[in-house]
Amino acid sequence: MEKEANDDDIEKRVLFINDDIIVVNKRPGEAMEGAGRGVVDLPKLLAERYGTVKKGESGEFSPTAVHRLDIPVSGCAIFARTPKALAFLNTVFSRNMYQQGRAEKYYWAVVEKPKGNEVQFEDIAETGELVHWIQTNTKKNKSSAWEKKTAIRKEGILRYRVKGMGTNYIFLELELVTGRHHQIRAQLAAVGLHIKGDLKYGAARSEKNGGIRLHARALYFPDPSVPGNFIQVTADPPVMDRLWQDFSTSKTP
Repeated sequence: MEKEANDDDIEKRVLFINDDIIVVNKRPGEAMEGAGRGVVDLPKLLAERYGTVKKGESGEFSPTAVHRLDIPVSGCAIFARTPKALAFLNTVFSRNMYQQGRAEKYYWAVVEKPKGNEVQFEDIAETGELVHWIQTNTKKNKSSAWEKKTAIRKEGILRYRVKGMGTNYIFLELELVTGRHHQIRAQLAAVGLHIKGDLKYGAARSEKNGGIRLHARALYFPDPSVPGNFIQVTADPPVMDRLWQDFSTSKTP
């Protein structure tokens, strides 16, 4: 069981907590819902540590994911602690970029420098916006990003800024405007950029811990407890190794 290796410092990873929500710095290898065999069940760890909420005849309400971070992704993960907070935040996270009171989601990504005939670093604008139509294959648990709209594809909008680069990698700061299945991974792959460690979307090799170099750096969202108030959380990568250190101190070339 993974519990001993993952919940001993769960309190240290809590970024924000009140009666309605809890935000935790998720590690790669933890599932926000539907944990399968060999995968750490993050909602269960939170329920064991912080308890559940009684909700009358329907039983207890356990911490429930408001948004989704893929299992190999790290960073800011929000869980509702009450049904009312869950309903409120589900609405907030489903709002589009033109609606007031939507959640803002920011990521860090380390991508491999393209080689050969692929897009070159010099060809990438310092800032930009990627717009694709996302199609998901549920059997393969994989999405693809397309330029053309169809009835089964959903719009995906991703803003980026090149923060810097190392010898082998490009450092990107991202704003996820929409929230589609594997959206960041699929959109970057569609333009020839592969997140370090992400074999599913074309990376050259895996990471030792099975994760990928995609980190949910910050969230900004309305407070379900206090109308008109907003909550902002920021998280460093759970393991701040040399590559993440280089990322955090890099500057746009």
